[in-house]
Amino acid sequence: MKMQLKEIPGSIVAPQGFLASGIFCDIKRLGTGKGSNKGKKRDLALILSEVPATVAGMFTTSQVCAAPVKISMPRASKARAQAIVINSGNANACTGSQGIRDAKAMTEIVAKLFRLPAEDILVASTGRIGVTLPMANVKRGIQDAAGLLNTFPENAQHAAEAIMTSDTRPKAVAVEFKLGGKTVRIGGICKGAGMIQPGMSATGARPAAVPSNKFQGLHATMLCFITTDAAIESKTLKAALNEAVANSFNRITVDGDMSTNDTVIVLANGMAGNTTVTSNRRADLLAFQSALNHVCLELAKLIVRDGEGVTRFVTVRVNGAKSFADADAAARAVANSSLVKTSWFGGDPNWGRILGALGYSPAHIVEEKIDVAYSAPGSTKLLYALKKGQPTKTSFDVLCKMVAQKEFDLHINLNLGKSAAVMYASDLTEEYVDFNKGDVSDPSSLGG
Repeated sequence: MKMQLKEIPGSIVAPQGFLASGIFCDIKRLGTGKGSNKGKKRDLALILSEVPATVAGMFTTSQVCAAPVKISMPRASKARAQAIVINSGNANACTGSQGIRDAKAMTEIVAKLFRLPAEDILVASTGRIGVTLPMANVKRGIQDAAGLLNTFPENAQHAAEAIMTSDTRPKAVAVEFKLGGKTVRIGGICKGAGMIQPGMSATGARPAAVPSNKFQGLHATMLCFITTDAAIESKTLKAALNEAVANSFNRITVDGDMSTNDTVIVLANGMAGNTTVTSNRRADLLAFQSALNHVCLELAKLIVRDGEGVTRFVTVRVNGAKSFADADAAARAVANSSLVKTSWFGGDPNWGRILGALGYSPAHIVEEKIDVAYSAPGSTKLLYALKKGQPTKTSFDVLCKMVAQKEFDLHINLNLGKSAAVMYASDLTEEYVDFNKGDVSDPSSLGG
């Protein structure tokens, strides 16, 4: 029987025992370039569990990773944590030993306020690279945020706003479901709009099927924070998050660039009172995994839909590959091709560019076997543009109408095997270029 998931309000404060807040403390005062330089907007968030929680985390695998990643990664590998402090407007990346001291200090301030071990506090940052944090502002902000912690839905909304940089809107999801006869909730918030092609892992080692990524960009990152009142053992939660991220955040791209700060953290405090989920409790684990997968995928899709300058959301589905590595490589090549993405923006069903991307990808392909088709999102009714490497009789006008939609699926069948992969991608627009090109007459818009 299919598990029933009910979407509910409240995001990260929907589960029992979680409090949140988001405030403005002028972290962006040093000038953070386009997007983050948006005036008096919230820029510091705090999430607290009333009791110690099981923790799991996934982090950027960029070889240039931010100070908060270096602090939070080993802490997330442990069994327990209780709070997360997050700032926007400053990535605290490429800031050397001072950045490490500042990231640690953020956790120590929280720990002192709540009389908790600093090792039980995780930290995340997003914003401009290469600028040290204004720690006087940060300290004041953490103290103010601590005083405003509450379980009100608006508090979760404030936290979601506080982690934004170039995002145009906050992103949040929460679900409720039954687990061992108990009502359990999972809620999450995330941010991200540019520098988006995460390839996260729990240890910093790159996932096997993810190719090396470029490191560049102005100031963007994907961050996600998930809370649940489910009781679940540490190693089981870590494995569940690994699976959920592999099929959501690690399958999205806006511009093909990996951030220095990408982070996903989940806290599970057990206050729902369910029997603890373990790998041996198969039915409970499947139910929890399904709910966590849903939350992560919905949040990941929100990031792509809110990408910088985005007008199209495209699900790239590759089937018939000889191996998963081939399917993944083919899907990423198409999803990240500038020529393919600009054709989507123009509503042009240019299958020649798709084949070009497949051809230079590491995937094994045979031109004469490739099928290319389009469909409405999730539909099995395919509109073929190419069959066995040759154009079909489908009219150009009909294909154009499909690609003119704000959301559509692109189906590629390599007809060489049984492996498949999916990517959730966006188009590439003049607005994205204008947003990210910088302005030499305004030095504050340039740099990291």
